[in-house]
Amino acid sequence: MSKRVLLGLLLACGLTASALAQEPKTGGVINAVIQPEPPGLMLAMVQNGPVQMVSGNIFEGLLRYSPKLEPQPELAESWTVSDDAKTYTFKLKKGVTWHDGKPFTAADVLFSIEMLKQTHARARANLVQVDKVEAPDDYTVVFTLKQPFGPFLGIFEVGSMPMVPKHLYEGTDWKTNPYNNAPVGTGPFMFKEWQKGSFIRMVKNPNYHEKGKPYLDEVYWQVIPDAAARSVAYETGKVDVLPGGSVENFDVPRLSKLKDTCVTGAGWEFFSPLAWLWLNNRQGPLADKRVRQAIMYAIDRDFAKDVIWNGLGKVATGPSASTIKYYSDDVPKYPYDPAKAKALLKEAGYKGEKIRILPLAYGETWQRWGEAVKQNLIDVGMNIETISTDVAGGNQKIGDWDYDIAFTYLYQYGDPALGVGRNYVSSAIAKGQVFNNVEGYSNPEIDKLFADGAVATPDSKRREIYEKAQKILVEDVPVAWMLELQFPTIMRCKVKNLITTGIGVNDGFKDAWLDK
Repeated sequence: MSKRVLLGLLLACGLTASALAQEPKTGGVINAVIQPEPPGLMLAMVQNGPVQMVSGNIFEGLLRYSPKLEPQPELAESWTVSDDAKTYTFKLKKGVTWHDGKPFTAADVLFSIEMLKQTHARARANLVQVDKVEAPDDYTVVFTLKQPFGPFLGIFEVGSMPMVPKHLYEGTDWKTNPYNNAPVGTGPFMFKEWQKGSFIRMVKNPNYHEKGKPYLDEVYWQVIPDAAARSVAYETGKVDVLPGGSVENFDVPRLSKLKDTCVTGAGWEFFSPLAWLWLNNRQGPLADKRVRQAIMYAIDRDFAKDVIWNGLGKVATGPSASTIKYYSDDVPKYPYDPAKAKALLKEAGYKGEKIRILPLAYGETWQRWGEAVKQNLIDVGMNIETISTDVAGGNQKIGDWDYDIAFTYLYQYGDPALGVGRNYVSSAIAKGQVFNNVEGYSNPEIDKLFADGAVATPDSKRREIYEKAQKILVEDVPVAWMLELQFPTIMRCKVKNLITTGIGVNDGFKDAWLDK
């Protein structure tokens, strides 16, 4: 069954050449599922997957990215790079306004960068190589780097560096700003209404800076907590789009066969989602590398892939997904081996101390996975207690380091300098944030390798550095890598051009239209 599903994903029937050639029609409303309900909508403050999916259509970045991860204009209409690769000059698009009518200018870019350095772990890491940012005029922004940084043009996607309205945030307490839950962006859709537990409503931006877009009048993000009810909502016509991950994996094959249904695996190229278990390295049994290695041997990841994820995944070998630059599988291996796990626990002197596990509150698949991992660990003699919470509560616990083991999945962003190092370098240990080095792993050699790898030339040197880093990390097991995830998007075939970039639905409604 999984092979048939993957074949369907490769066909990507929603993106046929004939569909792309059709003249877009204006008007109409699309209902899409959002699962789970976002904990907030301010993309500069919270970067959970559901937040990026909704707010990526409200906010914008300087650039967009094609499925091949080529940079494309967005709020910046053009850019140049100096001969020494240290100066990047962006020309901003004129005539762009925030949803409240105020003009978007270079002052907003400068403010956004300073804010993101404090609120957005990934943006802060991405900007480490920046020496200064200047605005010689209202529509020019110049980034001067300390040294050449190969992936620099890959950091301007809306979820990685969302532009924030300076006039609404400057001089306020960012965490309690009322616009966090009523966001004001420059994007194709404006926030209109959020009925908690029911729906989030976006309406067409009539003053959008790309003439003629968006084509749709409204988008409703339907909040449907029950997994079976989400599938029924699609079957009965209540919703038109099931973004990747919004229905349980065992329902994907059945729903994909419904009449007038199109399926695509496209739209995740920028992300390469990788699931793992945060392991709190700071104290208790998990501070011992042998206990962390035992966890890797104890967990049956093939069972998770084949049974829990219905074949929609691949067993991870380490910190990099196999789809990003400089991946290597020449690393220590951790096959399912309960006997080896027990031996390591005995060697480490584990005495049955209680270990808390925090599942991810993203639906039944994740709950089943939490139960399976708990049983695997109990089977090798570990004393495991499950801590149940919602998404916001889980973020709070992880950010406060109040956990032992916690499920997550993170995006890789095409290059280890952008999406991998942030989870392992000691400079990314910052309490209160949930997508950095929350496990507390610290290794000066790893710090140096990621620092060197980010700026090394040529590419062969970068590969050598990152291959060495992967070997060290897989030996140390700062986190327990589980699966490379696959998330097919299911939609009515009347929905056209929803997936046109490397981030898919996250910025897709700008181009989407209904063939009514």
